[in-house]
Amino acid sequence: MSTADKTIKVRLVRGLRGCQQRHRLSVKALGLNKLNDVRELRDSPQVRGLINQLHYLVRVEA
Repeated sequence: MSTADKTIKVRLVRGLRGCQQRHRLSVKALGLNKLNDVRELRDSPQVRGLINQLHYLVRVEA
């Protein structure tokens, strides 16, 4: 299985109130809009970087 076939689920677990504007834009780039939204994204270095930046707002699910 190549890395292009792997996906990860990302859930927005905290609200965006009080966080930085660039973090809000990063959440939007992941496709998350509301609290508890879940998106299945392709596992790539770009997505991993966004998740690392937003570690306090999102949760990676299996």
